[in-house]
Amino acid sequence: MTIVAPILVTGGSGQVGGALVRIARERGIEVEAPGRDKLDMTDSRSIVSAFENARWSAVINCAAYTAVDRAESEAELAHMINAVAPGILARSAQRHGIPIVQVSTDYVFDGSKSVPYTETDPVNPLGIYGRTKEAGEAAVRSSNTKHAIIRTAWVLSADGQNFMNTMIRLGAAKSELSVVNDQIGCPSSAIDIAEALLQVTANFPDVGGTWHFTNSGQATWFDLAAHIFEAMARRGMSTPVLQPISTAQYPTPAKRPENSRLSTKAIQTDFNIRPRAWREAIDEILVQRLGEKG
Repeated sequence: MTIVAPILVTGGSGQVGGALVRIARERGIEVEAPGRDKLDMTDSRSIVSAFENARWSAVINCAAYTAVDRAESEAELAHMINAVAPGILARSAQRHGIPIVQVSTDYVFDGSKSVPYTETDPVNPLGIYGRTKEAGEAAVRSSNTKHAIIRTAWVLSADGQNFMNTMIRLGAAKSELSVVNDQIGCPSSAIDIAEALLQVTANFPDVGGTWHFTNSGQATWFDLAAHIFEAMARRGMSTPVLQPISTAQYPTPAKRPENSRLSTKAIQTDFNIRPRAWREAIDEILVQRLGEKG
């Protein structure tokens, strides 16, 4: 993997951005991950001014408003971060001849398909989060800069706010827990997503395009919770009795896609990226989070 000049990473404090910065620096790849005081994704002037002395070989936009339910009541903020800011980034990158990688989501789809979504399937987001992320994709595409849009799903890491850490916290506190068992996707390691982003950046496509990356396999949220609790039990930790429920039994402000599976055939073919099985990837995160098995 050869990346010859600094990379600008936005969202460096998030799950994917944080993993990307750590991996890059461990490999001697120079990255800049400015904090909000230097690059504020809610301020168009801040984004434009960040490019005044741009020297980057690429921009990887990992910044996002990801509070799916809260987005329903904070639509304006979600739109600024997820839709407006990527467009400003991409246009600024275009003016300086810098390619951009935009991280997107399975939520651009409505989940009604019975098999994994491909990059050419029509989008139809169900809520504000998905709509703003889809608008961000469109803004990047229309910027006329060299770009790669990478959609992913069900992101997990040892730190940060995610389903795994919520289950660990609730599992240690409750004797019984109900988890949705009719939404299907693929748990995906932030580390593996970051690796894929670096691979794409090192082999940037000549023309813009969209690709999907997740770990391989599939699971429901119930399956993932069961896997997490099995890992906790092997370490002698207390775990709850787990009960499967339907989406209808657990209403939320934002609708979720029933099917979040993303086909990764294109990214495998075009970039020779081979996603590993989700259980292997998540077990690695669980070791970071819980320690080695007892």
